[in-house]
Amino acid sequence: MVGLIFNGLGILLCLFIFSLLNNTTVETMWTGFLETHRLWMLISLGALPNLLAFFEFLRRNQEYEARGVLLATIGAALTTYFLYFF
Repeated sequence: MVGLIFNGLGILLCLFIFSLLNNTTVETMWTGFLETHRLWMLISLGALPNLLAFFEFLRRNQEYEARGVLLATIGAALTTYFLYFF
């Protein structure tokens, strides 16, 4: 669950940063990613905050939680792969 939450927050953070850089709204950026079929890019960038959760769980010796975050990251990578190539 933590991996999915961090991935969702990462996607929102990327949308917010891109909208600030382009002087548009978050909704406009979201529709832009959908219309240009570049949602794969947003998902892959959104998975970056999973690194923080993964290494924090490893630091606290919570290997099963770190494994869950890794599984969510692999799921995001597979989703990105299928969106890009299909």
